[in-house]
Amino acid sequence: MGAAMRRIQAGSALSAFGVGFTVPFLYVYVAQVRDLGSGAAGIVLAAFAMAALIVLPVTGRVIDRRGPLPVLVGAALIASVGAVALGFASSEVTAIVSAALLGAGTAVMQPALATMIVWCSTPSTRTRAFAMQFFLQNLGLGIGGLIGGQIVDEHRPSSFTLLFSIEAVMFLVLAAIAVTVRLPHSPALQGAMPKGSAPRGGLLELLRHKAMVQLCVLGFVLFFACYGQFESGLSAYGVEAAGVSPSTLGIALAANTAVIVIAQFAVLKFVERRKRSRVIAAVGLIWAVAWIAAGYAGLGNGSKAMATAALISTYALFGLGEAMLSPTVAPLVADLAPAGMVGQYNSAFALVKQLALAVGPAVGGPMGASLHGPYIVTFLLFSLGISVLAIRLGRQLTPVQNQPSLAKSRVVAQSAPEPVPATSS
Repeated sequence: MGAAMRRIQAGSALSAFGVGFTVPFLYVYVAQVRDLGSGAAGIVLAAFAMAALIVLPVTGRVIDRRGPLPVLVGAALIASVGAVALGFASSEVTAIVSAALLGAGTAVMQPALATMIVWCSTPSTRTRAFAMQFFLQNLGLGIGGLIGGQIVDEHRPSSFTLLFSIEAVMFLVLAAIAVTVRLPHSPALQGAMPKGSAPRGGLLELLRHKAMVQLCVLGFVLFFACYGQFESGLSAYGVEAAGVSPSTLGIALAANTAVIVIAQFAVLKFVERRKRSRVIAAVGLIWAVAWIAAGYAGLGNGSKAMATAALISTYALFGLGEAMLSPTVAPLVADLAPAGMVGQYNSAFALVKQLALAVGPAVGGPMGASLHGPYIVTFLLFSLGISVLAIRLGRQLTPVQNQPSLAKSRVVAQSAPEPVPATSS
């Protein structure tokens, strides 16, 4: 890992550490600490998400024209301002505007960081680079949430102001680290676009790329069926159907993070030797088992301890799937992008993710709270659908896009010296 990549990964981890201080407590802060009510808290969370949906469609083109570095620095500064303002917000309007700034800044940082990682890697090292980013971000989020939980006190608004101030400082640290990075420019993977279609840039060009469109559809289902349920439908289901306590949900989320941190690099060795489409298909099957475990937890036929264990297992299995996806999906987006469109491809996929994270709680929350059986069946089918979509995607990929390790083996084979025929003495 070069110096540029090390700095990018360090900045990404520190910004995640800052985000971990505030994300678990945003609803409580607005609704109870600032005494603005649950309605205002819902609007603030919606503003956070909507800001991301507004800025992401234009982010990719700016990244490709100006480069990811100035975009990342600008986004980090905007997010820092939003975090500080939210820490001092005492009215509904101020909280909404602050959350919108914070949401827009953090959303833009995602494709900018991803593009920087692409520029500092090659197709053969990209898998490991994105796995490292995912590992460090989850570690940062977990540690930040753990420390933030010890600082926060709902009876002292100043404790929340401190949390948001720490988050703002971490964004400034990210910006400071970013300006020291000297970026190379990694070429696109050969054969990224179908033959006969020269990249001109823009949404229409991306929509003509069948493999990328299929990957976006698959990405929406992935984020909708897993990430979009963590803090909404699955939490509601766990409390209402399985009868677990909120503290148990905290343990389940900790189990999810622990599996990611522990299994990431062991899983990486498995993933690097296999086709990406088959890895994603396997994730769909693992998540199907996770939803079956959740269904068992809500049946009420076993003991409370068994229900708790089943629900924690659900979150742990989700973590295993996440560890398999992190070195698979993000590098695939980069390898599908033609030269000059890496930022747009990363931004398009980030937009799909944000849409799924917005729709997922809206659909899953009410279902998880009241329609327990249909909720489990619906997301079990979505998980199986992931496997089907992944296999279909594999048919659209070139052999190297589907399994980058083939490129390395081909280079070795081509550079090996030809055998010298033996001569008789």
